[in-house]
Amino acid sequence: MSVTYQDSNARMSQVAIHNGTVYLAGQVPSDATADMRGQTEQVLARIDQLLAQAGTSKEQLISAQIWVTSMAEFDQMNAAWDAWVVPGRPPVRAAVEAKLAKPEWKVEIMVVAALPEA
Repeated sequence: MSVTYQDSNARMSQVAIHNGTVYLAGQVPSDATADMRGQTEQVLARIDQLLAQAGTSKEQLISAQIWVTSMAEFDQMNAAWDAWVVPGRPPVRAAVEAKLAKPEWKVEIMVVAALPEA
């Protein structure tokens, strides 16, 4: 089976689709002046856009990896996450504290989702 790439540049793709599975690159906020909850909401909105572009949605999430810059703000990230995730369909998830590529970013999220069955 072939792999389909979307939103690519010379370094990376934002989306890769293979064998009914959609893989997203780590997504970061567009407005880094927001607090942790605001940055998380931005990232989740971008994930919604990319999943829709790939032909799926958060209802089909399989897994999520979350990096936050401070566990002191972990509850803010979780508040945004809990409001976004589909009730009864939470993906497997890992969340860790990490230094991100830009110091103003507070959160980065990477997800994997299934394509809906035809």
